[in-house]
Amino acid sequence: MSRTTKVVTGVALVGVAGVAALVAKQQLSHSDAPAEPTAVSTSTAGVVRKTISERQFVIGTLGYAESYVVTGSGQGTLTWVPPLGTVVNAGDAAFEVDGKRVILLYGTRPAWRDFTSGMTDGVDVEQLETNLRNLGYGDGVTVDQKFTNATYNAIRRWQQDRHVTVTGSLPLGSVTFMPGTIRISGHELKLGTQVGPGATVEYATSNQPAVNINASTQQLGWIKVGDTVLVTLPDNKPRDGKVSAIGATTTTTGSGSGGNAGASQTTVPVTVRVDGEVTGFVDQATVRVWVIRATHDNVLTVPIAALNSVSDGKYEVIVVDGTATRRVPVTTGLFDDLAGTAEISGDGLSEGQKVQVPRDDT
Repeated sequence: MSRTTKVVTGVALVGVAGVAALVAKQQLSHSDAPAEPTAVSTSTAGVVRKTISERQFVIGTLGYAESYVVTGSGQGTLTWVPPLGTVVNAGDAAFEVDGKRVILLYGTRPAWRDFTSGMTDGVDVEQLETNLRNLGYGDGVTVDQKFTNATYNAIRRWQQDRHVTVTGSLPLGSVTFMPGTIRISGHELKLGTQVGPGATVEYATSNQPAVNINASTQQLGWIKVGDTVLVTLPDNKPRDGKVSAIGATTTTTGSGSGGNAGASQTTVPVTVRVDGEVTGFVDQATVRVWVIRATHDNVLTVPIAALNSVSDGKYEVIVVDGTATRRVPVTTGLFDDLAGTAEISGDGLSEGQKVQVPRDDT
């Protein structure tokens, strides 16, 4: 099997198979003649039958998933915004207009009217009541699309605890709805600026760490939403992740001098969610994302270090049977550099046999 290193324009992409071949070449003699006995201390490893996956990595940057635009729905002067990096949860202030905090609530439906007694039924009412319940003010409230006396009283209790004027109603512009917890990533308006309905006040992301990749269109043949990946974080520890979103294709034009000046490059934004808490988070740090290109089930595998390069990209393994050894030509398949294993096949090979490998301390 021929193995090469691949580089895709726009995203550093290294062929795992190519890396494995380089490893084998560095470890083993590479000549047309059979390998001579080596003085290197050796050990043995088992021939294992299992599923093997070949991966390639793409370069990404550590950041946060999703991006949001936080807009105003009332009228007034912008008097406060949270500092960059502030995490805003439901019940916290997203910004301030005319000295009054605009409170973040969770929901996908933007506010477009006052919340008050006598209002008509609507999904926005149900969204508000869900938040009142989750904030601890749901006693007696039925979460539906009706603004009832229980809804009115819940708002009053919430206002009392916030030490604001108690009215039992929420005028348009006093709350803003976002899909979840947000992290402030940018400010659009300066303090003292007039805020009107629909005006962009600030920008935000979710608070969920993610890896952002500008993938080439070529890679979309093997990167799909839902794919499981491994992410190597700045501490060099691999973590499980999953491709959560693939955006729209964008084309950029290169600048400057040289052969690439004016050349266009087409990429696609890909978001990878990382499982669990990310310790030592460094925003915009470079990370590797290992994506599965191919998988073979129920095949024989050996450590990559067991492969001896003989000639023209061909390999052999040394089978150890007690004190006897024999050289067996093998055909290689997939290489998993993360696991350090290679798929092999060859006459006389079977699961459970032992093959020669360099000792760990050599």
